[in-house]
Amino acid sequence: MLDGTIKAEASAGCAQVSCGSSKDHVDQLPDAIRDRVKNHPCYSEEAHHHYARMHVAVAPACNIQCNYCNRKYDCANESRPGVVSELLTPEQAVRKTLAVAASIPQMTVLGVAGPGDPLANPARTFETFRMLSEQAPDIKLCVSTNGLSLPDCVDELMQYNVDHVTITINAVDPEIGAQIYPWIYWNNRRMRGVKAAKILIERQQKGLAMLIERGVLVKVNSVLIPGVNDEHLKEVSRVIKAKGAFLHNVMPLITEPEHGTYYGVMGQRAPTQQELTTLQDACGDMNMMRHCRQCRADAVGLLGEDRGEEFTLAKIDTLDVDYAAAMETRARVQADIETKRAQQKVRLENLKEQMKAANGKTLFTVNGLALQPQTSLSQPVSAIAAGRLQETGLPAGLRSVQMAVASNGQGLINQHFGSAREFMIYEVSPAGARLIGHRKTAQYCTGPVHCGDGDAALPETIAMLEGCEVVLCSKVGFKPWDQLEAAGIIPNGEHADKPIVPALMAVYAELHASGALDRNLTARSGQQTASA
Repeated sequence: MLDGTIKAEASAGCAQVSCGSSKDHVDQLPDAIRDRVKNHPCYSEEAHHHYARMHVAVAPACNIQCNYCNRKYDCANESRPGVVSELLTPEQAVRKTLAVAASIPQMTVLGVAGPGDPLANPARTFETFRMLSEQAPDIKLCVSTNGLSLPDCVDELMQYNVDHVTITINAVDPEIGAQIYPWIYWNNRRMRGVKAAKILIERQQKGLAMLIERGVLVKVNSVLIPGVNDEHLKEVSRVIKAKGAFLHNVMPLITEPEHGTYYGVMGQRAPTQQELTTLQDACGDMNMMRHCRQCRADAVGLLGEDRGEEFTLAKIDTLDVDYAAAMETRARVQADIETKRAQQKVRLENLKEQMKAANGKTLFTVNGLALQPQTSLSQPVSAIAAGRLQETGLPAGLRSVQMAVASNGQGLINQHFGSAREFMIYEVSPAGARLIGHRKTAQYCTGPVHCGDGDAALPETIAMLEGCEVVLCSKVGFKPWDQLEAAGIIPNGEHADKPIVPALMAVYAELHASGALDRNLTARSGQQTASA
């Protein structure tokens, strides 16, 4: 019954369809902390639909070597950590930040994330923070680090009001850490093996404790490496939660051999989406981040987009930025965003009351599963309403289905298949729809030489969607439509510019009505392959 669904969700504490844990990591926080992350796209899944971030590449040196990292490779169409197109001085970084903040008023966060380790480059990193804290006081300052130098830098981080820090922790067992880190550079010595990993882990844990003691919000990143730390990451999650970390972001290993990493060259495989999702789900009550895009170290814009090419040094040198006026505009735009978010929250509360008052009556049609007109909401609020707090009228035992969505933001299905640089992957079931990850497309680029070859990229994009049974876009061309169908993926352009989760639930209901949910996915895929 509908009321029972509401009670079940309330007891689980999950108020967001893609919260990814038994607790919504924003709604369940104290008011003071929730206010600190409400406009931080990397710390709040809900905020990333509304606010932008940027990274400045001022930190070239690194004090450890990771088997999954190679900072030398760069292509303008590629996105992964450690990649930059231009290394900046602190002065250039500040100039670029002011230009971006004036042009993108919803940009709230400036982070130093590389291309090396920011705290292995303390002079450059802290000079950047010093100038920005003076010239752009309305921008949050963040840093990402491997943690080796963190304990030595905590006091200076506090001096510049850096109260959001990300630490990459891939292991808390030195034996496992030694398989991930070939060496560290510590006390003017290059150290290797288990001893080096032990030092790194101890420094990471010490730095984490120091930050928590000072009231800093700490997010921990971990790279999921099959056969190395996949099972161990559950212990990592337990340890960091006990130490006070706010959020855990388990990311899939990137292993394309053209990137030149040790793992890529040696043939280490990347995890599947199912392995990633299963591991995230197995991390107990730790708040789990699922909207990470594994951004470049010079990323600019909303998560999932990169507008860095609009703000090269050559281009920003031609701009005349009045930042005092820009701050007024930014304040107005961001206030408007918060007003709309508050209105959405009120509509959600009203919807919950309507659902309770329905006393078990279905608010949706089974074929189409449409919300009542007065309850039409935009993602992620619609995700809460239509994705989990609903009576669908569908049998509880139906299998789940993975669906891909092309979206450029606002929680809508509003992107053409051929224009998508990534797809949001949802797991849809009678219980609702939850975001389980993102997959980047081939982006019409297979390396620094072969860029712009759309025909070559299409098969790679379709292969990337393996496991998905439906892809929802605003439009799909005839050629990709045919190839998607041949691969056993149903293209759907019927929900253009509509909220994501109600559309997903509508498609799921249609699959049920057609009998598609009664067929085994493996058997279906094999039949499609044979017919193709």
